[in-house]
Parts: sequence; structure tokens; C-alpha cells
Amino acid sequence: MKAIEVYAYGSARQLSYEEVPLPEPEAGQVRVKIQATGLNFVEIYERKGLNKIDLPFRPGAEFAGTIDAIGRDVTGFEIGERVATARGKGGYAEYAIAPAGQLVPVPIETSLEQAAALMLQGMTAHYLSRSTYPLKTGDIALVHAAAGGVGQLLTQIAKKFGAYVIATTSTEEKAEIARNAGADEVILYMQEDFESAIQRLTKGRGVDVVYDGVGKTTFTKGLNCLIPRGMMVLYGQASGPVEAVNPQVLKQKGSLFLTRPSLSHYLLTRQEILQRSSDLFKWLAGGEIVLKVDRSFPLAEADEAQRYMEARQTKGKVLLIP
Repeated sequence: MKAIEVYAYGSARQLSYEEVPLPEPEAGQVRVKIQATGLNFVEIYERKGLNKIDLPFRPGAEFAGTIDAIGRDVTGFEIGERVATARGKGGYAEYAIAPAGQLVPVPIETSLEQAAALMLQGMTAHYLSRSTYPLKTGDIALVHAAAGGVGQLLTQIAKKFGAYVIATTSTEEKAEIARNAGADEVILYMQEDFESAIQRLTKGRGVDVVYDGVGKTTFTKGLNCLIPRGMMVLYGQASGPVEAVNPQVLKQKGSLFLTRPSLSHYLLTRQEILQRSSDLFKWLAGGEIVLKVDRSFPLAEADEAQRYMEARQTKGKVLLIP
């Protein structure tokens, strides 16, 4: 089969498209014939060595397809069943392995491409808005990078549960995407300082929560946007890792809460995995959320796909198609 291998940390040129042996599922695992693989910034962090993974490795945790082979001690799944996962292994390939406990069935009304686009970013948006800081009517949320895949879904879920959303984007084109997702206000941070804009838009009140997947360039000012006892949810670092934080700063700025969550810690049980995915599939089928696939690249062009993401050009989900 064809797959992408990484032998050294570095630029997108390290993504090597080559012929590799077909993986065999071990006990508790299944093999999936991949229909689509979702790209995520974590794979860029891994490729650069920001998130250390033993070399060589094959990227890709999020994919959807049909079950092709079943390992020992696996029950509840059948050959040919449509499935998806946000926590598989080696998804930049034609076939990949996933722990059976991390797979979810894909309902017939959802395409496999939609499932691949929804799993990681959708469940990230779900845990951020329903668990890390459970949004409710009256809350004001600042959502950075609101035109991106997580940002669009997070905005839609926030609005579904009654929050007021202030979004940041870099361009007017992306601002329109954020508005279409339901954002109440959009700040073009290249044209206006978002900290000052938050003070203006909230009449000095501030926001209850900041959802920050950008990191280095937004983090410090984001703290200044929070109300006393507000929460900074730092869930990514698209612009680079933030500098070390002295806990005294949190006290000085209003007894703030700071969390650095990870999806893996919000999918600790089978029940959590099924509940989050079930909600997302139900909301998608019912039109309560809209999923935007920005671009699809052939597997052989995984390097171009990652460059596209690194350039912050995305306006939704990016997929790899074997």
C-alpha cells in the first residue's frame, strides 16, 4: 500500500510518499480501508519535532473508512462496517490501524468524508464548549481563529447553547465565514487590536472565556480580555508555544483560570467517545451544525496539504484522499 513516512524532523519535505507493507491488526485492533483522512495542526507539530514522536513514524490519527480486518478479542464490529476515529494510528495511508475502543460507527446519513472531517475538530469543539468551559446562555466567549475548522464548529456549538460569540480572524473573507458560523461580532486582528476591541464591544466588562488555539501571538492579550475568575482555554499553538506563565499573573489579572486541555483527556472512556460523536453526528444530520470541507488533497500531496495549513490559508477542514 501507499503511505507517508517521516524519517527526520523538519519541513514538509520530510513527508515521504512510498510503498510500505500492509499493517496487521493486533489484539484489540482493527484495520480500516481509508476513504478520507483529516489533517490537523498536531501533525505539523509532530513533523517539526515540537511534539516528540519516535522516528520514523507515519502521521494521522483521524480517518474514516470501512473495516477491512479485525484483530483478536474484538467484538461489536464487522468487516465492511463504516467507522471513523480521532485516535487511530498511521492515517496518512491507504490502510491504517485503530484501537477498536476508539472507533465509532458512522451513521448512513453521514458520508465518510464528512466523518473524517468531523471527528477530531468536532470532538475538540465539543469538549471545549461542553466540558472544559460549559457554555450557557449569557456567557461571552472570545473565539480565536474562528474561520478555521475548530473555530467554525466551536462558534456554532456556542451559539446552539446560548453564548454570545466574539470571533477573531485575519481577513474580511474569513470574517464572513465566522459570521456565517454565527459569530455575533468579528474582530479583524490585523486591522484592530483585539484587546482594545474586546473592551469596546463589551463596554469594559470583558469575556467569560477565551478559546485560544493560536498561542504565542494571542495568549497574553487574551488574559487581559477576561473578567475576574474568567477562564483561558489554551488548546493549541498555531503561532508557536507561549512563554512560561508566572501563576502570580493569574491572580493579578483577576484570579483567572488557565487550562491547557488535550482531546485525549476528554475521551477517557468509551461512553465519552460515543456521547461526543453521537451528539456531533446528530447535530450534523439535523442541520444544527454545518461542516465545511475547505480542500481535499491526494495522499501523494500530503506535503502540499501541510504547507497549505501552515500558511494559515484554511477556511475549514483539509482532507487527504488515498
